[in-house]
Amino acid sequence: MTREQYILATQQNSLSRTEQPQFYPVGIYGWRKRCLYFFVLLLLVTMIVNLAMTIWILKVMNFTVDGMGNLRVTKKGIRLEGISEFLLPLYVKEIHSRKDSPLVLQSDRNVTVNARNHMGQLTGQLTVGADAVEAQCKRFEVRASEGGKILFSADEDEIVIGADRLKVTGTEGAVFGHSVETPHIRAEPSQDLKLESPTRSLVMEAPRGVQVSADAGDLKATCRKELHLQSTEGEIFLNADTIRLGNLPVGSFSSSSSSSSSFSSSSPSSSAPRQTIYELCVCPNGKLYLSPAGAGSTCQSSSNICLWS
Repeated sequence: MTREQYILATQQNSLSRTEQPQFYPVGIYGWRKRCLYFFVLLLLVTMIVNLAMTIWILKVMNFTVDGMGNLRVTKKGIRLEGISEFLLPLYVKEIHSRKDSPLVLQSDRNVTVNARNHMGQLTGQLTVGADAVEAQCKRFEVRASEGGKILFSADEDEIVIGADRLKVTGTEGAVFGHSVETPHIRAEPSQDLKLESPTRSLVMEAPRGVQVSADAGDLKATCRKELHLQSTEGEIFLNADTIRLGNLPVGSFSSSSSSSSSFSSSSPSSSAPRQTIYELCVCPNGKLYLSPAGAGSTCQSSSNICLWS
């Protein structure tokens, strides 16, 4: 290396040592800084708006430590006050109202209550509609509030009415399509009891007897054709102070001929003494007629009444 090159090299090194050091700024400047401040301000505004909306929702929905709005969470469950509307299915174990107010379930179409078993199969259904109330179950029961006595029960085999008294207030009475089994039939006080079969026969049967009684009035049996009183093994017992058989034909007995008897539908003539005592006679076919009483029996089996009956 020549001397001139060495001097030049040493002079450049001394000049570089005497120059001031350069400082570079650290941070965000310019448009980046302005964008950052803008986003921070926007985030702050968003937080303030969210906080205000949260406070407004809490105020409107009436949120408290016990619940929300009309909904209160208690130790016994959930309590709703006022009108509540459910848009989705509600699964609860028990629903009851307050002691001083009724429970009202309201729907624009119908109200349906379903009961299912542990497998999810439908076992009972109660539907309250605009036209009818339908219940689908194996057994339907109505019990009394006191004692739990069954007032009404129905299943596929029978219908049981367990009330002490069954009262039918319809003007046409009660119509039964088939047989009726009951231990007692009684009308209301001061009302008549009428058992009627308009087009068929009326049969009353009981293994230990049928009792028909009128304690404070008359007992009347009327028929169009024939009235049969039949006892296969016992007797027919008529017990009354006075037994009257009306509209019985009256025969006239002549002492001159013991084998002839004529029929008289009118009273005896005015010239003969009035007959006041008669004898009740029975024809072989069972028909009854009256014969004027005499010293002996005046009944004749060959009477015209028996022959023409």
